[in-house]
Amino acid sequence: MQTVTLIPGDGIGPEITESVTKILNAAGAKINWDIQSAGADVAETEGSPLPDRVIESIKKTKVALKAPVTTPIGKGFRSVNVALRKSLDLYANLRPCKNIEGIKTRFDNVDIVIVRENTEDLYAGIERQIDNDTAESIKIITRNASTRIVKFAFEYAKKNNRKLVTAVSKANICKLSDGLFLECAREVAKKYPQIKYKEILVDNLCMQLVQKPEQFDVLVLPNLYGDIVSDLCAGLIGGLGIAQGANIGSNAAVFEPVHGSAPDIKGQHKANPTALLLSAIEMLKYINQNDVAYKIEKSLFKTIKERKILTPDLGGNATTTEYTNEIIKNL
Repeated sequence: MQTVTLIPGDGIGPEITESVTKILNAAGAKINWDIQSAGADVAETEGSPLPDRVIESIKKTKVALKAPVTTPIGKGFRSVNVALRKSLDLYANLRPCKNIEGIKTRFDNVDIVIVRENTEDLYAGIERQIDNDTAESIKIITRNASTRIVKFAFEYAKKNNRKLVTAVSKANICKLSDGLFLECAREVAKKYPQIKYKEILVDNLCMQLVQKPEQFDVLVLPNLYGDIVSDLCAGLIGGLGIAQGANIGSNAAVFEPVHGSAPDIKGQHKANPTALLLSAIEMLKYINQNDVAYKIEKSLFKTIKERKILTPDLGGNATTTEYTNEIIKNL
């Protein structure tokens, strides 16, 4: 039995969390949930959207499944996601993007893994107001963070039989910061001669992703580019509703969907739990419950392929509960 921290989040978070835990229980996952609330509602009662108890729980369990948490735009507290990554040094954001049969997209041959550096770049949040008309943000790129994220990408490629790692930058403009990132990437690549290594500028990458995405395998990127490109790749396979994610460090890992908390459909029983379920499947593999993971994965893909009972965003008219029950039926 593995103890896992469970963060139900807010908005549609609690609804899809209930769905996913129901599926995992039905599939026989050996998990004891340590439920920890976080987000806007918690901030009102406890003074912080991310109380220390949440961090302490993850430090103890070393693995968490997290539903979406609302982040205010332009005001209020900074992202809970960013705070979690910094507090636990979850330096690698892993975003697999692969077509699912039954979901119609412009491309049917996408199988890309985005490895995004998670702790620095503009997300370090170093900003200042110079005067009323000028604000400044400082981009931080370090040798240590760059080296370990590229190493993570190559180790992932090696473990998962991937053939190509492409380092993404804007080193023609950001010659020092992105130049350092590329310097580190080249040094790491020398240690993995069995894996092909390429480099590409981020703007060129975006153009080629919407023309010939099949040419890419593993992409490794600094934080900001990784954030943008990972959502672009999610669009190639059908959108954020089926985009899984993981934030992994040396001592802990947090698995979460990529999409937001969608407060506009909260309580309407039409939320799609697929992205959180895919994240939970990756979590099961991470904690070596592979048989259960593949069992759920097979059932999920069968449900989507049959297209009989799907939530509205997937082209159906089923409720969250109906979709959940269909996945359980197909186990």
